[in-house]
Amino acid sequence: MPISAGRRKWYQVVLPAAMALLLVGASATTGSAATVLSQQWHLDAMRAETMWRTSTGEGVTVAVIDTGVREVPELAGRLLQDKDFTDGATGEHDEAGTKAAAVIAGTGKGAGGKESAYGLAPGAKILPLKVSDGSEVPDSLERSMAINNDLAPAIRYAADSEAKIISISVTVGLSFDGAVNGAVKYALSKGKLVFAAVGDSEFPARPVKSPATIPGVTGVAATGKDVKALKTSAVGPEVKLSAPGEDVLSACAEPKGLCRSSGTAVATAVAAASAALIWAKHPDWTNYQVLRVMVNTAGGPTSGAVRNDYIGYGVVRPRIALKTPGDPGPADTYPLPDLAETPGAQTGVDSGAEATKPAASAETGDRGTAFLVSLGVCAAGLICLAVAVPLLIADRRRTRLSRP
Repeated sequence: MPISAGRRKWYQVVLPAAMALLLVGASATTGSAATVLSQQWHLDAMRAETMWRTSTGEGVTVAVIDTGVREVPELAGRLLQDKDFTDGATGEHDEAGTKAAAVIAGTGKGAGGKESAYGLAPGAKILPLKVSDGSEVPDSLERSMAINNDLAPAIRYAADSEAKIISISVTVGLSFDGAVNGAVKYALSKGKLVFAAVGDSEFPARPVKSPATIPGVTGVAATGKDVKALKTSAVGPEVKLSAPGEDVLSACAEPKGLCRSSGTAVATAVAAASAALIWAKHPDWTNYQVLRVMVNTAGGPTSGAVRNDYIGYGVVRPRIALKTPGDPGPADTYPLPDLAETPGAQTGVDSGAEATKPAASAETGDRGTAFLVSLGVCAAGLICLAVAVPLLIADRRRTRLSRP
């Protein structure tokens, strides 16, 4: 005779429930890899797993110029000996470079070998170069000086290293240090490809920040899941390319081990990783050829324009570049108009890099975009001349530096 629900033995109720919980737990354990990877929407959108059949970035080193990289499990075997240019200074965002490095080269293996977050180029190596983000000093002028003082030697160090790609996450609001410009020219002459975040701001006027404003640097803007530029991403003629930069999941140095990041810093890391995938497949290409292919295969503005000030020439698409790269073009000719297209730039000749004005000055006379936008907002009563005047001074200095 069947036992009624009210007369069932305790074990006839408890044991089936316990077995169900055990099965769910086992399923969650075996499926953890898919769970973490499935949350990395940018890898899914870029079809990373398909690309990894062709290239993982192996053989390519990326120099990450940021506020420090920690040895988290996901970067085991990926990190080269680091270099600190801060003289021991520690800012509010110390170790933020860990996220950038993991976005580039995370191996997907967390603590204890557990499955974790991947980078876009898990086969690439990382050269961590620590610089200040200026947050340890309150004054804006001193902050800019602190960053500039670290950037120039860090870029030169990267130029002399085995790294092929330099990824710069920190930004400078006021750039007046010719040493950084010289360091960029030197890096280009050594065959390096230089990416830099264009900057983020909640303010209506969002001019591109240095070093993305320096000719020869590939300024990277951030796009969201809707493939549109983030509303906080800087806008200007110095924007060259864009990459996913919203809610990007990666390994990090925080106790929980996983972090979500948004902004142009993480987008720059994605762009640098894209270059690593391409260069690993075509190791005989030069920095100019890799950049040309990235520009030619980017997902351009939906308006049909060649470029715009929000996403540049478009969103990076390494999958297309790996599959159908097209003609990489001449090895010694810089592919974009912000730098003089001189063959000598690839062979170590510094002359010619200053022969062309930065795009902002070329389009607006002696006033840069940053100054004009700030002045316009001032006229509306939203900001004061205290913001516009320093930008004018910086523009004049930049103009003097850029004239032949």
